[in-house]
Amino acid sequence: MITGFSGKVARDIWERNESKTLPRECWLRAKALLTIMHSTLVLDDLKFRGQPPNIRLHKLKGKRREYWSVTIALPWCITFKFKDGEFSEVKIENYH
Repeated sequence: MITGFSGKVARDIWERNESKTLPRECWLRAKALLTIMHSTLVLDDLKFRGQPPNIRLHKLKGKRREYWSVTIALPWCITFKFKDGEFSEVKIENYH
């Protein structure tokens, strides 16, 4: 379940199905991935429900090692923290 957002883009997609920052061609996939995340309690389930196509679920490194990432469409990703079945600090960004 999504318990909190860390960015305006993710909140706009979740609440309004649109964003001024994220390209329009990414809106539907971003909303679909957020919906899957909201209904998922186990991180491995996100891998199966989000594919195909490949969401490239992976743990970030360095100073962001507490975060995970899934790909919307390169270079756009959803980053988040995951603990005890909850997705927090959910953000849509181009962190590359």
